[in-house]
Amino acid sequence: MLKAGYTRTRKAFTGLNSSSRRSIATDTKKEEAKPQTLDFLPFALPDTGEEEIEEVADSIRSGWLTTGPKTRKFEQDFAEFLGGGIECLAVNSATSGLHLALDAVGIGNGDEVITTPYTFTATAEVIRYLGAHPVFIDIDPRTFNLNPTLIEAAVTKRTKAILPVHFGGLACDMESIVDIAHRYNLRIIEDAAHALPTTCNSLLVGTLPSDATVFSFYATKTLATGEGGMLVTKNPDIAARCRVMRLHGIDRDAFDRYTSCKPAWYYEVIAPGFKYNMTDLAASIGIHQLKKVYQFQRRREAIAEAYHTGLSDLPVMLPPYPPDGEIHAWHLYVIRLTDSAPVSRDRFIELMSQMGIGTSVHFIPLILQPYWRDTYNLKECDFPNAVDCYKRAVSLPIYSRMSNDDVLRVIKAVRTILE
Repeated sequence: MLKAGYTRTRKAFTGLNSSSRRSIATDTKKEEAKPQTLDFLPFALPDTGEEEIEEVADSIRSGWLTTGPKTRKFEQDFAEFLGGGIECLAVNSATSGLHLALDAVGIGNGDEVITTPYTFTATAEVIRYLGAHPVFIDIDPRTFNLNPTLIEAAVTKRTKAILPVHFGGLACDMESIVDIAHRYNLRIIEDAAHALPTTCNSLLVGTLPSDATVFSFYATKTLATGEGGMLVTKNPDIAARCRVMRLHGIDRDAFDRYTSCKPAWYYEVIAPGFKYNMTDLAASIGIHQLKKVYQFQRRREAIAEAYHTGLSDLPVMLPPYPPDGEIHAWHLYVIRLTDSAPVSRDRFIELMSQMGIGTSVHFIPLILQPYWRDTYNLKECDFPNAVDCYKRAVSLPIYSRMSNDDVLRVIKAVRTILE
């Protein structure tokens, strides 16, 4: 099994022992700010190696560039990784996966789907694809995740589903969400774009009691294929519907048509589907990325540990750890500047850039975006936590290709600006 032998740890990252890590904050205080002479450190980079390159080259030589044997293998490997009778469907993006999942559970015109405003627009836009409406509720200010205590008040006779987002790689309170969904007969589609390999109640996200879960393999994600995603479900009816709708509503994938005993030219269109299939080139990368998922996670966790140690005495709020025994994917490391910070959030980002370090902001809440704000007449005062978190939030680099020196460089830059 791909996940065999993994145990969650808080070990220091390679080459930096615990004693050194604990002393980062003290050591960096002693250093004076120096003119920036290093190359720019980007906010995110994928971590790929020769294995991915060789697999892609093999696909090119084979002649299978679109959906074929490598995509099938990637789906099978992912199902083995999750275990427990999961069906996996590779798609060309998490956005398309969410669209397929919502369609498969019957979301349609006039329906309502409860979700978070603290996410990328794709989470909500797929609801509109189907003529349904997102109903936004405020977030938990500690975790940035959907606040389950606000869900019941948002349920109406038109509510059909809940779409939680595991922000930054920290699992939502799925126990509460599942309980509410069962009481109100609602479907659950998890947006797990940040959440590989996150756990909740000792279970991997993707194996929880929801209708479907969708992962993202965009270039910045914890498993990167450039573009791509994976829809996973335990429900064979959902899997069957998504499999047909994934490729124009045709009853057989191209690979099946060209490798079966039936005539390759014959197929039947049984629904007005979409063009959401993953290519073998992307799957070739994913096959080897999946083998390194826990290795990548341990590295990001070590970087998060170093940040926690090196920044804890500054005027910032640090992201929370997961509950004991759970795995945080650490796709994002988001700090929030407090009122006592000597600079504004925007000025902090400018200064970090001047020091050669890329940062980002996750996210501009959808309630502030013109389309969502104006279409649904959304008011900032109804989402105080989302607005406050956004105004303070900065995402620091946290990716497995970062060297120890890169991590120290980020810590020193943050200290230089905020001390």
